[in-house]
Amino acid sequence: MERPAWAPQGIDISVPSVSRIYDYYLGGSHNFEVDREAARKAMEFMPGLPKIMKANRAFMRRAVKFALDNGVNQFLDIGSGIPTYGNVHEVAQAADPTARVLYVDHDPVAVAHSQAVLTGVDHAAVVSADLRKPAQILTSREAAGLLDLERPVALLLVAVLHFLEDADDPYGAVAELRDALAPGSLIVLTHASYEGVPVPKEQVGGAVGVYRTIRNPLVMRSQEETARFFDGFEMVEPGLVAMPDWRPDSPADQEDPYAFSGFAGVGRKA
Repeated sequence: MERPAWAPQGIDISVPSVSRIYDYYLGGSHNFEVDREAARKAMEFMPGLPKIMKANRAFMRRAVKFALDNGVNQFLDIGSGIPTYGNVHEVAQAADPTARVLYVDHDPVAVAHSQAVLTGVDHAAVVSADLRKPAQILTSREAAGLLDLERPVALLLVAVLHFLEDADDPYGAVAELRDALAPGSLIVLTHASYEGVPVPKEQVGGAVGVYRTIRNPLVMRSQEETARFFDGFEMVEPGLVAMPDWRPDSPADQEDPYAFSGFAGVGRKA
């Protein structure tokens, strides 16, 4: 298998990556055939997966604007993935050039391309770190140089927590991050679920099985289980809802049915 010029040395391009699969769903070009093959297999069960990912991105952009409208101009985006058009720093800095954004991912391709995209961009950086190790993120040189944890921060956990199994203690990781944030901080979150998907659960299970096969288990949590991530935060209206239903820019009933899969919400730390 020929290694593309943009692929960082040292990564195994024969192993699929969830961030590169996500990039493929969004129409990006920084993915390998092994990623595309896994994505196509998952789409055999859920052909609307790209619609779900685009709904995630649209929600993220609305939430970033909400944060800015409420005086929060620092963003900690964990599981940020490979940069695509309309990323957090582009949305935030278009409205507030002083907005600060720290991207976090553990995929070398995502980190390398974030570094390339951020060359020459003020007030934005990327750190290679893992959500399962919050202290690694919070004490990083990049975080220390970019974020003021004495002021409110918007913590973005968009389409990432469902890749943490219960054994990884995702609730503990979110709580540790929450406790490090100043009052007035926000949590912006989406999570996959069997709820809202417009095909039978058994069919969704086929797509879940593809992720399990590539050793990136996709954990589908209920609305109640997802709501637990907001412990210690006050939910912002309209609460924990389908992505198109969270403060939509246009009528939600015009959205593709797949866009209503899973949940999205924003919470504020008192």
